[in-house]
Amino acid sequence: MIQEQKMGDFVHLHLHSEYSLLDGACRISDIPARALECGHDAVAITDHGVMYGAIAFYNACRETGIKPIIGCEVYVSPESRFTKSPGRHGRTQHLVLLCRNEIGYRNLIYLVSKGFSEGFYSKPRIDLALLREHHEGLIGLSACLSGSVAQALLKGDTAEADRRALELAEILGLDNFYIELQNHGTAEEARLVPELWSLAERCGLPVVATNDCHYLRRSDAEVQATLLCIQTNSVITDGRPMGFENDEYYYKTTDEMRMLFGRYEGALTNSVKIAERCNLEFDFSKLYLPKFRCPGGETSDSVMDRMARSGLEKRVNAGDIVYHDNEKMYLERMDYELSVIKNMGYSDYFLIVQDYVNYAKSRDIPVGPGRGSGAGSLVAYCLGITDIDPIRFGLLFEIFLNPERVSMPDIDIDFCYNRRGEVIDYVINKYGDDHVSQIITFGTMAARAAVRDTGRALGMSYADVDAVARAIPHELNITISEALRLPELKALYEASAKVRQLVDTAMALEGMPRNVSVHAAGVFITALPVTDYVPQAQSNGVTITQYDMDTISQLGLLKFDFLGLRYLTIIDDAERQIRERQPDFDLDHVSLDDSATFELISSGNTSGVFQLESAGMRQMLMSLRPDCIDDIFAAISLYRPGPMDSIPRFIEGRHNPEKIRYAHPLLEPILAPTYGCIIYQEQVLSIFRDLAGYTYGHADIVRRAMSKKKAGVMEAERQGFVEGALAHGIGEDVATELFDSMASFANYAFKKGHAAAYSIISYRTAYLKAHYPREYFAALLNSVQGNMPKMAGYIAECGKLGIRVLAPDINRSMADFHVSGDDILFGLLALKNISRQFAESVIRRREDGRFASFEDFVRRMADCQLNKRQLEALVKAGAFDGLGVLRSRLVVSYEAVLDAVAERRRNNVSGQLDMFSTVEERSEGAFRYPDIPEMSLREKLAMEKEMAGMYFSGHPMDSYTRYVDSLHTTALTDVSLCGSDDSDVLLSDGAELRLAGIISGINAKTTKKEERMAFITLEDGYASVECIAFPKVYSKFRNLIFTDSPVYVEGRLQLRDGEVPRVIVSTIGALVGNDELDGTVAVRTDPAETTEYGRKASEQAGRAGHAAQYSAPSGAAMPGTADYYAGLATSANVGDEVSELPKQNPAGKGSHGAHSPRLFLRVPDMESQKFKKCINLMEIFQGVIPVTFYDSSTSTYHTQQSGMMLSDFILDELRSILGDDSVVFRK
Repeated sequence: MIQEQKMGDFVHLHLHSEYSLLDGACRISDIPARALECGHDAVAITDHGVMYGAIAFYNACRETGIKPIIGCEVYVSPESRFTKSPGRHGRTQHLVLLCRNEIGYRNLIYLVSKGFSEGFYSKPRIDLALLREHHEGLIGLSACLSGSVAQALLKGDTAEADRRALELAEILGLDNFYIELQNHGTAEEARLVPELWSLAERCGLPVVATNDCHYLRRSDAEVQATLLCIQTNSVITDGRPMGFENDEYYYKTTDEMRMLFGRYEGALTNSVKIAERCNLEFDFSKLYLPKFRCPGGETSDSVMDRMARSGLEKRVNAGDIVYHDNEKMYLERMDYELSVIKNMGYSDYFLIVQDYVNYAKSRDIPVGPGRGSGAGSLVAYCLGITDIDPIRFGLLFEIFLNPERVSMPDIDIDFCYNRRGEVIDYVINKYGDDHVSQIITFGTMAARAAVRDTGRALGMSYADVDAVARAIPHELNITISEALRLPELKALYEASAKVRQLVDTAMALEGMPRNVSVHAAGVFITALPVTDYVPQAQSNGVTITQYDMDTISQLGLLKFDFLGLRYLTIIDDAERQIRERQPDFDLDHVSLDDSATFELISSGNTSGVFQLESAGMRQMLMSLRPDCIDDIFAAISLYRPGPMDSIPRFIEGRHNPEKIRYAHPLLEPILAPTYGCIIYQEQVLSIFRDLAGYTYGHADIVRRAMSKKKAGVMEAERQGFVEGALAHGIGEDVATELFDSMASFANYAFKKGHAAAYSIISYRTAYLKAHYPREYFAALLNSVQGNMPKMAGYIAECGKLGIRVLAPDINRSMADFHVSGDDILFGLLALKNISRQFAESVIRRREDGRFASFEDFVRRMADCQLNKRQLEALVKAGAFDGLGVLRSRLVVSYEAVLDAVAERRRNNVSGQLDMFSTVEERSEGAFRYPDIPEMSLREKLAMEKEMAGMYFSGHPMDSYTRYVDSLHTTALTDVSLCGSDDSDVLLSDGAELRLAGIISGINAKTTKKEERMAFITLEDGYASVECIAFPKVYSKFRNLIFTDSPVYVEGRLQLRDGEVPRVIVSTIGALVGNDELDGTVAVRTDPAETTEYGRKASEQAGRAGHAAQYSAPSGAAMPGTADYYAGLATSANVGDEVSELPKQNPAGKGSHGAHSPRLFLRVPDMESQKFKKCINLMEIFQGVIPVTFYDSSTSTYHTQQSGMMLSDFILDELRSILGDDSVVFRK
């Protein structure tokens, strides 16, 4: 119960938090502190039309001893909420509603929910009819100038104002409706306050004083005005937004409010009386679990018991479970899990999940094998929820559901990302749309976005804002205040008052919610209607909660995760194509020890393989050489920050088992599968149980405490663990060391269940690539349609495997990419302007016979909404090239043919003419094409690129392949994708690159200094990159800058938020044709070596002992990591000189060390743990950048024989080990 709390002299009852999106600037975390500062004991939240922040506000106030009052300033339609037009009574009106109790809260969430589902028209609106039905427990205030009473008075209609006030009082109750007095210094309010006071006296209604708080302090007015400018896409220099012309809309003190309203009896004291009447309290201890609709009056416990045991029998009969003298283990595990699930009250949860999972499977919707800790449940496996046998793979149930710790179950399910919505629709239809809702998520203003938004609102130039935004590093969750500690942003901030205003304002807005969207996976199901628990909203037609995922859980509601996984769609697509020639193919039952699959994985040829295609992962796999599924489990678990330290030890143990050492023999059965390394959470639990006598449940509680660094719990458990270990014959020193080792690793330990489930998908995709590469790559291409760079990368991979991707063919192509013999046919749907509906119509028409000619196609497709844009795409892409008419003639004739057929159809009203048309009329001769020659190859290629995003007839770069290979360039595909989620190559802003391609576009400009520069489009048939040649470079190389010029380009990569990657050009050179090269390429002098870039490349390559720096040697290379030099990142605190380290010549006798890239690492000594961790990283990320260690204990340098690959990620790892000042990369 809420304790009685003595109120002060005033309470703010009208306040807009940050959740009045892009309008309110009162941060919820700061509101209680401001209330305390002003001597207030309570405060209300009344956001516009929503309750997004209600629970967060409640918690924040409770933590600081302030009484929270939950409310909302609702929008009221002057007519019916169902009227979706302005109406004769004018604009939407405002009304403040405050919750007196739980009944009022339930009514308020119902009202705001209906505002979205029934009344939304620009804003979520209710009407008085709805309020009349759901008014109990609410107190109403007449609101601001937009309130209905104030609006009538502003129009001079006193009688109407009285009528509206009395109507609201009649609905809410005379004691529950107050006339609101506000005075922010505007002329309208100065006039209205006396009139509202008089109205209250006439109508016998109480008054209450409020301030329309949109920010907490007067000094925040400019911040809130900027926020509004962001919302309205306006500029603050044009004047403050309408309605907030002054700075009076802040959280005022009691004295300030008394000066404004002290003369109006009751205006201030009534605010306190209202606060005393509002006593809503939330109980976060209750759970509100949904109910499964059981057949025939059965209980959910009995249904689950029956289905689980039946499922176990089915798994055994199908051969999924094979007993090896362990049947008792399965039966005992089943009994144990069922007892825990029933006792914890989660039978309904399991039944609901199995129901929608098995529905998906029955409709051939691909479902993942499992995810997360849920894979550790035998019951889930037998119910068909997961496809991972937890006993076979050593997974523990207690990590999922711990009988010694009350926790909500959480089974995440992956579905085909194209059909995930069908499963959600099934759940909505089964339980009712009033019992199912998806969950909201808030987009917030991150550091760079806040700077850019603020800069636009302040009217600053793009260039000035961009310079500041780019000074904030591309790091996850970095804040502006953190970036201000870095020299680049700090220098800009200190040098300019304008920049200071920009940065200070952006910091004030940073992190505020900007928009709402639908959570990627979360759905929850309720026993009672959703609006009995939480308010709802709409986002793009989808019903969502107004509370986020964490708040939903806090309120005791159970979330179900429906995740979309692209690779499930890819696997399903590939399987469908395989079954066209192998009908009995079933990927679910392929062997998990296929040698060809592991050979592919061990070779690092894992482009397009789930979870295994990143550059670093591929290198690790080549060192590990996996030959069993457990190795894939471990690889996925180890290749993360933290566990990476164990990779060298794991690989060493994998290849040299005799070198594995265990601190105690009892550890061997636990750690032998991972070669002596602790990798999984399950292993931590097993160590606690087997070495110290813990239960799995108790062990999991300790593991969680370790991962959260709960010092008190850990210290108490340390003694318990040591005592238990002593009882098992383990020495105190060994036990203490083992406990500390687990404590340090617990935060990084991976759930083996999650690794197992994802490894199955990884293995299956690798299996498909190894055995059915054509079908698999066709499926991969289908999954990335529209992403031209990614498509180009996969098509290039096909080329390496000898698989051709053929041009579209109107008589052979399917809607999607599809296998055709030994090749893959380009899908019609991948062409510009072709819809799936149209593509499928083409295929249906083809069932009646091949298209005999272009005219035949047009005639037969005329009633399928064929239009000129579709025809243009097909013609230019070459889809009709096999019909005997030159493409050049079709290009100039397709419109005339379409018009002729349309004219014939109009004239043939009865449809009889075509039926009796002569054969001659149907023949190709029926239309006379112009007698023109075929277009040039260049013209064909341009059209193919325009309509398909790629070339089919060849590419000009084909003539320069040998020379380009000798240059060791970075692929344009890698550049075009860098910074995106699809990239598996690390390229940093500022990286030095060498590219090769054909100049396909030039946009020359004249600068303010009357100098010429150019924006150049360079493309290679797979991707294009924009290159900028500034005046000096343009002038020097202008003889090479022309359309179709084959060139190589050297320059610096430029990455900016919201823009495509660009290259700032330093050098341009001509490519040499294959026919001009005699003998081998190496005989020719590389012209690039005359540049500084070329000299660095040659020196580095020679020193590293490689034939070339930019691509790894054949046979040992890591696929896809050519030109890692381009991805080098320079430490932010390091200049060109290594000033942080003693001045010596670490490179030894050679002079090249002073002119080449080198990494310097300062360590305490050459035996320290820090040194060993760095060596581990070097072994994982081998490369060509020389590494020199500085031994602080002896003040000596030590250059390593092997080099290292560098990237932002690797530098960050080194800094985390040694500290920022001990990691120096010198270019």
